[in-house]
Amino acid sequence: MLRALAVDDEKPALEELLYLLRADPRVRSAEGATDATEALLRINRALDAGPDGEDAIDVVFLDIHMAGLTGLDVARLLAGFARPPLIVFVTAHEGFAVQAFDLKAVDYVLKPVRRERLAEAVRRVAEGVAGAREVPAAPAPVAPAQVPAQGAPAAQDQIPVELGGITRFVPIADIAYVEAHGDYARLHTATPGPGGGTGHLVRIPLSTLEERWASRGFVRIHRRHLVALNRIEELRLDAGTTTVRVADAELVVSRRHARELRDLLMRQAGRR
Repeated sequence: MLRALAVDDEKPALEELLYLLRADPRVRSAEGATDATEALLRINRALDAGPDGEDAIDVVFLDIHMAGLTGLDVARLLAGFARPPLIVFVTAHEGFAVQAFDLKAVDYVLKPVRRERLAEAVRRVAEGVAGAREVPAAPAPVAPAQVPAQGAPAAQDQIPVELGGITRFVPIADIAYVEAHGDYARLHTATPGPGGGTGHLVRIPLSTLEERWASRGFVRIHRRHLVALNRIEELRLDAGTTTVRVADAELVVSRRHARELRDLLMRQAGRR
């Protein structure tokens, strides 16, 4: 059974989360902390005690926006230990999902928390804890002396998409192009996903995805579009307008990006 620590600086939200966790039969104990400092002290005691100690913690349910250190800061600090507790972010803010999963979070639950959605997060944690217990711990690296810089790069093969209270994981390799929608972006996959559609709306600006996915072969072709270079099926120049065909969509390439795109495609073709 799981031993949980919930961290939230809003007392009503913390009490509600603790109530739901304690009602789950898979949770042996659930304690609360009202700020990151208190949480880190408890986690430090748990790590000193070891996985079988009285103060052991299997999972931390973390709010993101808190006074002082944020939930993301706490997660970055925990990443420096050999076998830290698992992390589930519980927050009212959708826009930090990419950073959360960069930090290897097990789940990302939006407030107000629904009982069935939290139960799904607990299921994922239980599976993660069971798997971790089967793998010997690696030697512990030296813990970082300070919080790493915001947005430090980390490997991630999927992007979480929240739909109707359910988090789905879309493989980045399946994304053909991305379309800007203000502070949001719509991910277009080459084939339908689990829900049957090829479009997934996430609250992440296109500029952020452009920066994060440049090493994965995504290039900006227009202020509204980011495309996977290896998904471009056709490049066409007609009456001074450059377009590309990607996943059955025809997208306009702006003049400022046209030459760079042609050069990239030529270099890619030369490597084949």
